[in-house]
Amino acid sequence: MDKINIELKAFDISLQQFNVLRILKGQKEKPANLSTIQKRMVTKMSNTTRLVDKLINKGYVKRAICKSNRRKVEITITEQGKKFLDKVSPIMDEFENSVTSNFSKEDLIQLNELLNKLRYSNS
Repeated sequence: MDKINIELKAFDISLQQFNVLRILKGQKEKPANLSTIQKRMVTKMSNTTRLVDKLINKGYVKRAICKSNRRKVEITITEQGKKFLDKVSPIMDEFENSVTSNFSKEDLIQLNELLNKLRYSNS
C-alpha cells in the first residue's frame, strides 16, 4: 500500500480517494450513499465523509440530496472524475502488474482469496 500511495502522490490523490472514485465509476451512473461506499472500501478505517469532501473539492465527485428521501445523500462521479480515472487507472494497472509480476495466476488467486478471508473475518 505504501508503494501505491507513493505512485498516486504524483496525481495528488490518496489510495482511499482513488478507491472511492473507482467505486463510484462502477456504479454505472447510479448514485451511491456513504454507507455503500464504506462497505466497498478496501480499507475500512477511512473516514468516508472526509474522503468524499476532498473529492468534491477537486471536482471529481458531487453530492446531492435525494429527491424522494431528503434524509438521503447521493454521491456520483463527475465527468472530471471519470477523465481523471481514465488517465490514472492505466498507469496504476501497469504499476500493480509490475508489483505482482513475480506471482503466477494461481498465486494471485490464492492471495486474493486469503485477503478476502482476512477482510471478512473482521467484519
